[in-house]
Amino acid sequence: MLDRRTVLTGGAGIALLGGRAMAVPAASGTRFLLVFLRGAYDAANIVAPTGNAFYHEARPTIALAAPDPANPQAALRLDADWSLHPALRDSIAPLWQSRQIAFVPFAGTDDMSRSHFETQDTIEMGQPITGPRQFQSGFMGRLAGVLGKGGNGAIAFSDRLPLTMRGGPMIPNLALGGNGKPPIDDGETAMIAAMYRGQHLGAVDLDAAVHAGFAARDTVWHTIDDEMKAAGRGAIAARGFEAAAQRIGVVMRDRYNLAFVDVGGWDTHVNQGGATGQLAGRIGELGRGLAAYAQALGPQAWQQTVVVVVSEFGRTFRENGNRGTDHGHGSVYWVLGGGVSGGRMVGPQVRIAPETLNQNRDLPVLTDYRALIGGLWQRQYGLTRAQLATVFPGTVPARLDLI
Repeated sequence: MLDRRTVLTGGAGIALLGGRAMAVPAASGTRFLLVFLRGAYDAANIVAPTGNAFYHEARPTIALAAPDPANPQAALRLDADWSLHPALRDSIAPLWQSRQIAFVPFAGTDDMSRSHFETQDTIEMGQPITGPRQFQSGFMGRLAGVLGKGGNGAIAFSDRLPLTMRGGPMIPNLALGGNGKPPIDDGETAMIAAMYRGQHLGAVDLDAAVHAGFAARDTVWHTIDDEMKAAGRGAIAARGFEAAAQRIGVVMRDRYNLAFVDVGGWDTHVNQGGATGQLAGRIGELGRGLAAYAQALGPQAWQQTVVVVVSEFGRTFRENGNRGTDHGHGSVYWVLGGGVSGGRMVGPQVRIAPETLNQNRDLPVLTDYRALIGGLWQRQYGLTRAQLATVFPGTVPARLDLI
């Protein structure tokens, strides 16, 4: 059953736009994509401190083997301390070699709840955890409001409008999974449109907004469908994030330049695996998806694009009794793009040892996610101090020289 509240909050994958969002021109400048790994990915086995004896001691069954050219399942050397998961050999490793990706270890938030839902909300809101918080205001929605028409269009590639995109102008959301067809058929479209005929929400004409939203949805889907048919020559698209990421690249290349997508399946308490297994398969799919996204954008648009990959928290540094990992704290974030100053580990670091772990169990947070993204946006969009304070209240941007 669909009701007005479901439609207005972004349910059922409906792209509901206000006139302000629809009026902006096609994206012509910088692009930003936030990839949220929901479930807390085990960063320490993806960008792994394989040069650290404590890492191998703490993970007797799931640790990656130290770099070894003769061993295809060994980790790939990044520097003297850090290595990359071998499942990313053909997707992310080339970006490292071409200096188009940087990793930020010991990154995260000051939320210590270790609750998936609470910490995800904390990150998406982008507000200090002390004092009053606005629970329907997200930092990407506030950025869209600050940029106005200069934002050239924001979009969330998710089945519901995420919290991070709320609190600013009306932003479309569109799920890109499934069989390549819009999630709402013509009959349902007509029914929903009839629900809003003659209705207003403040100064917003809901009838016009709904029609504009469905028009935008159809335009996006036709763009995707035409591109996929041309590229695939009638073949069935690959499953999972790789196919969705390619579609996101197609859409963002010409139409939107501020976007969000979330990817689930990272809560690996049991049988996580090491070089192969559950986590390896998931991270391999993510890497191929990001490579497909860059390819779909094309060289010129990729040069103007920044992608940040985050997760709500990291996982315990020691493996548990089920050959998995539990809820932790600090993580490793990714920053990639054609113009990124990559090929390096960025931000403050500490030698990992029992005495340097947070509460003797997980990585500490030394780079706050708001400072990281705020610093990027300050350079990308030329935000003033006041504008940055609107997007990330009470945050001092990090100067990491990533772009």
